[in-house]
Amino acid sequence: MDPNRMPEAPLGPFRVLDLTNERGLIGGKLMGDLGADVIKVEPPGGDRARSIGPYYHDDPDPERSLYWLAFNLNKRGITLNLESEDGRALFRRLVKTADFVIESFDPGYMRSLGLGYDDLSRENPRIIVAAISPFGQSGPLHDFKTTDLINMAMGGYLFTTGDDDRPPVRISFPLSYSHAGAEAASASVMAHYYREKTGEGQFIDVSIQECIMWTLMNTTTTWDLIQTNVGRGGTVRTNPQTGVRSQSVWPCKDGFVTFGIMGGPTRSASMRAFVGWMDQYGMASDQLKEVGWEELDIRSITQDQYDAIASEFGPFLLTRTANELYQRAVDDRILLAPVTTAALALASPQLEARESFVEIAHPELGGTISYPNAFAKMSAWSPRIFRRAPQIGEHNEEIYADEMGLSKDELVMLKQAGAI
Repeated sequence: MDPNRMPEAPLGPFRVLDLTNERGLIGGKLMGDLGADVIKVEPPGGDRARSIGPYYHDDPDPERSLYWLAFNLNKRGITLNLESEDGRALFRRLVKTADFVIESFDPGYMRSLGLGYDDLSRENPRIIVAAISPFGQSGPLHDFKTTDLINMAMGGYLFTTGDDDRPPVRISFPLSYSHAGAEAASASVMAHYYREKTGEGQFIDVSIQECIMWTLMNTTTTWDLIQTNVGRGGTVRTNPQTGVRSQSVWPCKDGFVTFGIMGGPTRSASMRAFVGWMDQYGMASDQLKEVGWEELDIRSITQDQYDAIASEFGPFLLTRTANELYQRAVDDRILLAPVTTAALALASPQLEARESFVEIAHPELGGTISYPNAFAKMSAWSPRIFRRAPQIGEHNEEIYADEMGLSKDELVMLKQAGAI
């Protein structure tokens, strides 16, 4: 199977020009997973995202960035200087062959080069352009520059992360960029549906701030319902109506588990099974064994009542490993789960059975790398990982010469002029 031509795939007949940096790399990858021919366009010398670590075998090199390798699977790669006239001319020719463009430059940059949506739609009226930026293409902050930390803060997410008696903490991965890239990909597919009905392309304006706001789930609706902000709680959650603090993540003998103390008809059987297990080891007091779990309403008990119950579960959890707790939870239908580390995830029988990781050969690195497999399984044609991330300019000759018809002499001159 020629990986450049997969007409049976959902996006198999279509081409994506990916001009994103770290703000949106995952968008092109997801479209590549669906079979699109994704061409990653980098400036000569390589994209700045190649400088993001960690690196393969801790060797700092633009061709060994694991961040780059992970988010550029299923793409071909070319170099192109959009700030040169020759480079812009080549890009316009590429746009005539493309169906989608995804970019993450600062607002107005593409337009300043004569490559804005209006310019590109004159070259190809069916083109769909998705532009990712910190605050969108309009509004008083549209030209402000940010980092992932700023995105998470101004999107409202940071207010909810960390312990309530300390400042907010950042999630240790640039999560805002992943949300923005994924939203750009999904919006592009929706725009494609519209194009199939009307024949018209369109421009998509993706604000990273707004993408983050959509991740807040019940945080925003809680204010609407009871005029109370959901604040930081770390491993503890505070009931916004009663103020009672309850623990959700607990240390065990070799790690952590997630477990909530709750009663009522949906939780009583789980709690009775857990207390029964504790009692086998003499670690459940008479008071704990007498709790009426069916009637216990965590929303109405006092903090002292909750603490008295919780004080017995913590010591017991410390006597068991995460795996012991998990196996007993499965056997006795206890609502508890281990907090899985990356190493445990790689060894998970469940994930192994579903082929959730795939080994991709990297001849240039002299080995293989295990990657998360594609994001979904579909009965007709499943998304798949079929190509490692491209090296700098790896497909220049293939695309410029073999597909666009440039001669090798022309390629040499374009390279000497700094256009590719």
